[in-house]
Amino acid sequence: MDRIRKLVRAAMDSDQKLRTDLAEVLEDLGMTVQDLSKKAGISPSTLYKMMNEERSPSLEVMRKIIRAIREVEGLKVGNFIALIATRRVLDEAVVERSVQIGSEVARVREYPAATVEDAIVAAIKAERDGAVAVVCAPIVSPTIEKILDIPIATIVPKDSVNEAIKLAAMKSRA
Repeated sequence: MDRIRKLVRAAMDSDQKLRTDLAEVLEDLGMTVQDLSKKAGISPSTLYKMMNEERSPSLEVMRKIIRAIREVEGLKVGNFIALIATRRVLDEAVVERSVQIGSEVARVREYPAATVEDAIVAAIKAERDGAVAVVCAPIVSPTIEKILDIPIATIVPKDSVNEAIKLAAMKSRA
């Protein structure tokens, strides 16, 4: 994952930094631009132009490069969204097991967690498993956002919070 983080940070910094770091990553992996082109499904001319200061990569090209490098590194690439929650929430509240993303369907893979620490470990595991995004509770989302390189969505349990407050009020009167 270090190589991928290096490339993402470089892409955010500048095209020159991305070119330099991509060349280093390819060398580390023992790959040529041609090898990456085949693995990523990108035309060699696109990569050569990117590497020779003629073109900034599109987001689509960056995604393909990252997927290819993940694959070369032996990391799984999935088409799923990780849902991190307690077993009770997963058993009672989750109805949809897939979601439409443009023209593709992404699965929802559950990662049960009983503690904040479990949730953080589950998030790291989900990213390593190839999750395209993580959905988790607000108590852990700020920490997970600092650790992972994939999008994080926070569960906002409006109705359940109101129901819990009412239940607490009823119990306090007893």
